[in-house]
Amino acid sequence: MGLALALALPVNLFAITVLACAIYYRRHHRTDLALGYVALNVGVFAVSALMLSQQVSLGLAFGLFGVLSILRLRSDQISQRDVGYYFTALALGLINGIGASRPAVMIGLSVLLVLTMYIADHPRLANRSRHRMVVLDTVHRDEAALQADLERRLGGTVRKFEVVDTDYVRETMTVDVRFRPQPGLGDAQSAAAATPDRTYPIARV
Repeated sequence: MGLALALALPVNLFAITVLACAIYYRRHHRTDLALGYVALNVGVFAVSALMLSQQVSLGLAFGLFGVLSILRLRSDQISQRDVGYYFTALALGLINGIGASRPAVMIGLSVLLVLTMYIADHPRLANRSRHRMVVLDTVHRDEAALQADLERRLGGTVRKFEVVDTDYVRETMTVDVRFRPQPGLGDAQSAAAATPDRTYPIARV
């Protein structure tokens, strides 16, 4: 068992380094979350390896996974994409800790998880659409006019929108928008194409 864990440790460290540093940090540049993923992964691996060496039942191991899976960091708002990395880091630690006795399965599942996140979060797929929560300084009563205004301000084609709140006293609307930027426009260019007058993006994914 000690030899199996000696093999599992470098496999786990390599997998989480690729996931947190080579994939997540290079694409999203959040050092805090990258560090959090590494710490979570190593902690879960250590606990899982300890349970395996002490012959703890598999039911207790999955119970640990269930407890960890409901933990949420309340100090900072994170997107669903970041939650995906969070669970992948957790799963890597659990798989490599518990699966140390079956190296082939352990390595195969680790490669599968990392490769899945690499493909699912690839810029060519993720950058096809954008999400904005926008506050407009006017109230549109016609959906066609609202869509045209959003496209003009955001510099792209609106694929879906939903009015979250309408304030007739202050004449403002809060709209949840999914849109596709114009070809060749980056985030900065899309923002420049939008009309800046009192249009405030208040959230971004």
